Amino acid sequence: MTTETNVKWVTKPFAELTAAELYAMLRLRSEVFVVEQNCVFLDMDNNDQKAFHVMGWIGDELVASTRLFNTGQAYEGYQSIGRVVGSPAHRGLGIGKDLMKYSIAECARLYGIGPIKIGAQLYLNKFYSELGFERSGDMYYEDDIEHIPMIRKAQ
Repeated sequence: MTTETNVKWVTKPFAELTAAELYAMLRLRSEVFVVEQNCVFLDMDNNDQKAFHVMGWIGDELVASTRLFNTGQAYEGYQSIGRVVGSPAHRGLGIGKDLMKYSIAECARLYGIGPIKIGAQLYLNKFYSELGFERSGDMYYEDDIEHIPMIRKAQ
């Protein structure tokens, strides 16, 4: 699927990722989460293997990615979207919103319509609220970054 931002969206289970796709995904996550956010953490947490991976491509460049979990895989009673990441070089084009809309739709396609829970960085509260997520608990720190739990009810 291609959106109005000229991004081609692809969803694959871990076992079907090519070496090049996996490398691009891990590189983008490292660029943003480790380098840009100056956060030392172990990104390879043995959960990628359980997830479906959404990748947004412009040509041969990965510009956005998420990983999707079925109910109970990340949060008991909820589907989940995690490792939401967009390329710094392509920000301000609406790709992040397209990424989340596509990821929400893919959760419904893959797992059925259900509530989705995320651990959102606190500063992105408004962004996720605009996509139907509501804060569902207190702020907490994950890898020294402020996060909040948010839930999007089944729609």
